[in-house]
Amino acid sequence: MRVNPKARSSEERIKDFYEVVLGYTPEEARQEARRCLGCVNAPCAKACPVHIEIPAFIKALIKQDCLEAYRIIRKKSLFAGVCGRVCPQEGLCEGACVLKKKEMPINIGKLERFVFDCFYQAKEREAPVQVPPARTERVAVAGSGPSGLSCAYTLRMYGYAVSVFESLHDFGGVLKYGIPEFRLPKYVVDCEIDELKRIGVAFHKNVLIGKTLAFADLFRQGFKAILVASGAGLPKMLHCPGENLNGVYSANEFLFRVNFMKAYEFPAHHTPVRIGKNILVIGGGNVAVDCARVAQRLGAQVSLIYRRTKAYMPARIEEIEHAEEENIAIHELLAPVEFAGDAEGVQQAVFKKTRLADTGGSRPDFVTTDEKITVKADTVIIAIGQDPNRLIPESEHLLVTERGTIKVDAGLMTSRQGVFASGDIASGADTVIAAMESGTRAASHIIEYLRKQ
Repeated sequence: MRVNPKARSSEERIKDFYEVVLGYTPEEARQEARRCLGCVNAPCAKACPVHIEIPAFIKALIKQDCLEAYRIIRKKSLFAGVCGRVCPQEGLCEGACVLKKKEMPINIGKLERFVFDCFYQAKEREAPVQVPPARTERVAVAGSGPSGLSCAYTLRMYGYAVSVFESLHDFGGVLKYGIPEFRLPKYVVDCEIDELKRIGVAFHKNVLIGKTLAFADLFRQGFKAILVASGAGLPKMLHCPGENLNGVYSANEFLFRVNFMKAYEFPAHHTPVRIGKNILVIGGGNVAVDCARVAQRLGAQVSLIYRRTKAYMPARIEEIEHAEEENIAIHELLAPVEFAGDAEGVQQAVFKKTRLADTGGSRPDFVTTDEKITVKADTVIIAIGQDPNRLIPESEHLLVTERGTIKVDAGLMTSRQGVFASGDIASGADTVIAAMESGTRAASHIIEYLRKQ
């Protein structure tokens, strides 16, 4: 039988921003690890975007050798602590687990988190891998989110000198400002970044590539290649009447102020966020669920509004379940058409009822009806997705697609020689693990490019 780690009670956890899931004890981890069949062909590893040797690290856990398990994971990924908490394993490695044919798959994500937690808590953190001396070729990475960090790690492991440039005052990108503390604590991200620093990756904050430093400046400084990994930080909006009223937030602004600028610790941190008592969150993805759960912890009554049914919400099932446990109401088949209020701010939202329309895809489309309902709201958070920020492509005259993503070739090179792009800025908004895979792939193409020069 599958062993699931314990979670804090909903009554306790909605009062703070500490982690919800407590993680395995050593005995629980060994018990779950022993369920692994050790498949020779390892379908779980093939389904992992970065191809972690999953049966091998689980085997090390069975032998109670957590450091060896960490070494095995680090051959492919530096980010066990991050991925063990936020990667959608149910649709990737766990979805491919052979055990799933008859019972619940191995809880790979929670085992990966356990491995990181053991490493983090160890008094003597032994460097699990040998790092080659830095080569003369230098690579600049614009952005310290998951794609940029993964690229930097891979390049450094091949001996290249890497400098990461971040426009904000701290490193981590969306890992820091886009995911709540109770899902991904900041110390986890800091620990993984510290490991990058230990192996020789240089970090520079408050540097906006395209403004503070142009590509030409970087090349003049001796960098032989540049990676743009600035993510998708431009919020999508509904473009409906009343969207500019006070109290209507984009998910980006709301989460940034609360998570990254610690508005939840006001007045210790002077970054308060104006929030009412009746909050509507528009959307059905992980970001929407995150916004709802954050707002709930700030003392509000929260409703999550989705235009399809709950069964088709793209958010992780675990996160939806946690939200419902925390008394967040989910209202289905509603599409916002207007927000109304006065000079003080938003007061109500108008929705049209929708119905599902089968279009033959994996997720049905929806059509709006003529029936309207009006809902009271003094805060509205719009969480319907993100677009790439166009600052770098516009300032550096890079070709872009119709979606605003940077146009890249099969080798992830942009329209500028020696300039590559990876992650959400090249693919559009996607998962953390997809961004990491893209960054790793970009590193291999950069290495190939540098070797040809």
